[in-house]
Amino acid sequence: MIVPVAVLAQTEASSTPSPENIFVLKEIYDPVGQIPFRNGQAPLGMVEIQGVGAGPFNQSFWKKDELNWVPEERMPLLAPRMGGVYRNIYAPSAIEEGKGWRFFYAAWDGVDTVNDRVYSATTPDFIDFYDRHTVIEHGVFMHVSNINVQRAEDGSLHAIATALVGGGQANKPVYFSSPDGKIWNGSPEPYPAAISDIVSMEGYPGYVGGDENGANVLLRENGRWVFYFTNWRDRRKCYRAEGDVPSHLKFTGLALETEHAVNDVKKFNLGSNSCYVMALHKKGDATGAADTDKLWYSLSTDGKTFGKERRMPGAREEMDHYIFSVGFLARKDRILGVLYGAGASERCERNQIFAYWLQKRVLLTANHEYTRGNGLQLEAMGALGPDRQWFKLPHGLPFEGTITVFAEDGITPLGIQAVTLQPGFAYRLEWKTEFNFSRSHDGGDQPK
Repeated sequence: MIVPVAVLAQTEASSTPSPENIFVLKEIYDPVGQIPFRNGQAPLGMVEIQGVGAGPFNQSFWKKDELNWVPEERMPLLAPRMGGVYRNIYAPSAIEEGKGWRFFYAAWDGVDTVNDRVYSATTPDFIDFYDRHTVIEHGVFMHVSNINVQRAEDGSLHAIATALVGGGQANKPVYFSSPDGKIWNGSPEPYPAAISDIVSMEGYPGYVGGDENGANVLLRENGRWVFYFTNWRDRRKCYRAEGDVPSHLKFTGLALETEHAVNDVKKFNLGSNSCYVMALHKKGDATGAADTDKLWYSLSTDGKTFGKERRMPGAREEMDHYIFSVGFLARKDRILGVLYGAGASERCERNQIFAYWLQKRVLLTANHEYTRGNGLQLEAMGALGPDRQWFKLPHGLPFEGTITVFAEDGITPLGIQAVTLQPGFAYRLEWKTEFNFSRSHDGGDQPK
């Protein structure tokens, strides 16, 4: 089978280059045997287009809330293992590792007791997952969950999670560290969480007697640690603290007035400016059942105070209706998608992990001859991981027409090209030069 590949070339002169210098359709050959190389396999009657992942973070898109979110085809993206009778997986936190990611989550990942633990897996592309195993046991606590992981400059990993202590303290943040993501707190076996792991905080009187559950985010910034949290006995407030070590923090004040739970914060340097993006969900077991099918984000220029919350896409159907956690998938200078743990039960007992991907928008417009004059247009029916989209061809027949590519706002055109696409084939948009941007004074993107 010959698999053609669309090669997208961006000039440095314009953000909307002319059609003749955008991309050409060509075949990829084995460099030795000159045998056509299949770079993917689409389902029968469909076409797969790769190379559609989001480009560098564009603050103007996020400020305008113009973002092209494409739902993951797999429902769920990741399910609990089937070995035990308790299967409830949520709280995703992904850290870039080499060309892929180390993926953490809290779960009953197919176990025989209803105790949340922290697990790890590796994935090169969020298509396949490997080496799923427990890294932190609940230890003396009922649960250790809601994991959020950051990497320090020396490569070590640092995590804040929620521990169900019980009694007056209810839930408390706990801190763990690892040199490599495999050995935590010096233990070659899954580390059993201990009372000594509870994070201490000065300057906030409500901390000791509070219920800091499921809203704990760690951020590495300028050689220090920043911590965002919520106390559900002090409602409608997302607070901020910081310190030299994550185990002992000093309260700094209110970051955002909200009824929602913070689960992730990413920072992007935009020339002389910065932009912080916060991911939030409605924690139904602390705030009530309304709006538990929704996700939000909030922006900040200094990481200290965040602005108006904006909606991200949320639940799609019954099986992901109750959302219990959310986290961004990021790589270097970009956000590639959003991962969320959700289930069909408000009791948080049947969760799985789902995803939306932030991608370039691809529009296929059929020739009039192909559609007998009705001007058929096809959009992606869904995504497979952060860099692939699937299109269903009418009657499973070859497609003739044009492909138009837009930036991840879904509006900014990047080019158009005539194409012929075969059902069951996979194609790829390969950029001859990265669609780079320089940063304006407010952090918006300007083409070079």
